[in-house]
Amino acid sequence: MDLEPFKGHTYPDVLISVLIEFFRSLQLWVNEAAVAPANRAKVWKRWFSVPRRGPLGRASAKQISAQIDAVLADLEITLHAQDDAEIERRSQHSNKEAAELKASASVPGAGALSAGASIEQGRTEEMLEKLRRSKANYLHRKILEYQRLIKRVVDLADRDGLLILDDLYYIRRSDQPLVVDYFHRLTKNQRLWLKVGTIRHRSTWYVPGDPPIGMKLGDDADEINLDISLEHYRTAKTFLIRILKEIANEVVVDPAELFTDGAVDRLVLASGGVARDFLSIANKAISVARERGKTFRGTKVNTEDVNQACGEHEGTKREELSLDAGNDQGALVEAFNRVRASCLNEKKANCFLVAKDLQTAGYRQIQELVDLRLLHLVKSRVTVRDRPGKIYEAYLLDLSQYTGERKKRDMRIIEFWKTGADDELRRTALIYEP
Repeated sequence: MDLEPFKGHTYPDVLISVLIEFFRSLQLWVNEAAVAPANRAKVWKRWFSVPRRGPLGRASAKQISAQIDAVLADLEITLHAQDDAEIERRSQHSNKEAAELKASASVPGAGALSAGASIEQGRTEEMLEKLRRSKANYLHRKILEYQRLIKRVVDLADRDGLLILDDLYYIRRSDQPLVVDYFHRLTKNQRLWLKVGTIRHRSTWYVPGDPPIGMKLGDDADEINLDISLEHYRTAKTFLIRILKEIANEVVVDPAELFTDGAVDRLVLASGGVARDFLSIANKAISVARERGKTFRGTKVNTEDVNQACGEHEGTKREELSLDAGNDQGALVEAFNRVRASCLNEKKANCFLVAKDLQTAGYRQIQELVDLRLLHLVKSRVTVRDRPGKIYEAYLLDLSQYTGERKKRDMRIIEFWKTGADDELRRTALIYEP
């Protein structure tokens, strides 16, 4: 499930909207994948792979689908209702009471006669009840019902399921732990695994309290970092070259015939270790080399071609910053411009140092700029000669910010990945205070 469409929604409507999409997806699986035979190619094009066993129970699937229909109808009504609205509910009931009437008379010749009759007396009572609608309370009351429904689907499949919530950071940060918490409770102790994809420093997945909300790393969930930072330069280079070779093999091309050794190193540096940027810049660099044609630089993609491609790619990163940063865009752009000006005009170096684990808004902005790939962590522990006892982190300004400024501004390029470069990073002049 892609969470970007729910950007701008507020809690609890954002959770209701995500639940609606979740149950729709679940129903689609029940109606199609659960019961379709392996030869239904049209159906299986929409799913990951063709099954290795026959269709599941149609009768059970039909019952589950009907149950999901009822859940979706309730959620749709709740979504469009006004939260915290005052509701008046009137109820009437009547009480009926039986009363016996008796009469007697003296009739000549007949003696004393008596007669009786029974009648019902009705009394109607009306009760007025006032309450406030709470969507959050509604969701809490429904969680056991939803758990039972999910269990029915998993039991029908008799296989583990996987639910991926992608791009959590598009949801408001204050609402993120509430969404994660609800799906964590839905999937806990079931054969349904939950994965959440997000940007680390733009996310909050756990809030301590009584009770705590969300998922705690190490206790409830494990963290998987999908990117290799430049701190592990050799590992990142090996990994990125391997990806490039796999793609090149598809068209029977040897990357060694396309790129010089220096160009590959520059590509790794420019990408910050991120595979997507590595491939995007490599693609642009090939176009640059084609455009210039055969010159004294040769026919292969060289470092100058990569530098030019980096400059072109900078616009893409700025655009992604505006998309991913949301309401914090202005503050982050300002923070980045301060870092850039410090590196280019004051330190005249491609790297800078920040005191480790600062508890300041500026430090948190540095971390977010790393997530947005405009800065790159290159060393997590650096000591400075005249600052005993203090630990610093070393960061690299993205290559796109100084490819054309290096000679003009007399930039000092610290080759942190090479043996013996640690001494260059230990200079007091590189310290930046965010």
